[in-house]
Amino acid sequence: MDTSSVLFAFGLTLLAGLATGIGSLLAFFTRSTNTRFLSAALGLSAGVMLYVSFMEIFPQAQDSLVLALGKTGGSWAALGAFFAGILVIALIDRLVPAGDNPHVIKKVEELHQKTPQSRQMMRVGIFSALAIAIHNFPEGLAAFVSAVRQPALGVAIAIAIAIHNIPEGIAVSVPVYFATGDRKKAFFLSFLSGLAEPLGAVFGYLFLLHTVNDVIFGTLFAMVAGIMVFISLDELLPTAREYGEEHVAIYGTVAGMIIMGVSLLLLG
Repeated sequence: MDTSSVLFAFGLTLLAGLATGIGSLLAFFTRSTNTRFLSAALGLSAGVMLYVSFMEIFPQAQDSLVLALGKTGGSWAALGAFFAGILVIALIDRLVPAGDNPHVIKKVEELHQKTPQSRQMMRVGIFSALAIAIHNFPEGLAAFVSAVRQPALGVAIAIAIAIHNIPEGIAVSVPVYFATGDRKKAFFLSFLSGLAEPLGAVFGYLFLLHTVNDVIFGTLFAMVAGIMVFISLDELLPTAREYGEEHVAIYGTVAGMIIMGVSLLLLG
């Protein structure tokens, strides 16, 4: 594991996390939400994540575990780690109070239709930022580990994560602005929530990569696959459809799969 690949992976996760700030800027400097674009973009992100999880990451994880534990033991270990990843991210999701869910749709228009009001909205914004930070931590770990192992795969995952962080940035900015009337504070909280992404990368670097072997790598990669499948099905596709462009979201998903499949063939 050379220094350049680690720095590259850290850079990717940082850029992916800071995309929450892009969502915040969109909320302040545009007058309307381009729902077709966001539906297609979120669908594309889901397509990328689903494709690489099932076609690239999980098979690599299974190969590593089979090599270390034998065909039967390795196959069961890969399956268990995959669903353990789903369980981890599902438990994280359950920790977020339903009323403060950051994936409840917010639109740019809301900023221009309302004026700063109830201080209770600040609580919504802060909890949204905390919830997004909690979600971003395992996503950062996934992007980092993938980028170190296979840079092209890491780039694809980081882009997919960055796209889905944009509406999350809007979800933080809108209620904070309602509560304070302060755009800088709204942007800062949105920006801060994205920093959990590189924190996940730091965790992966400090506690996982230095002790990596076939068992650890296979287990970690299978869990990453499970995490990304859950994020796609629980967050990306529902959010894309809630923007009111159901078919556009599915077309984006298929496009994401095609783009990822072709890219992996060309780069392989």
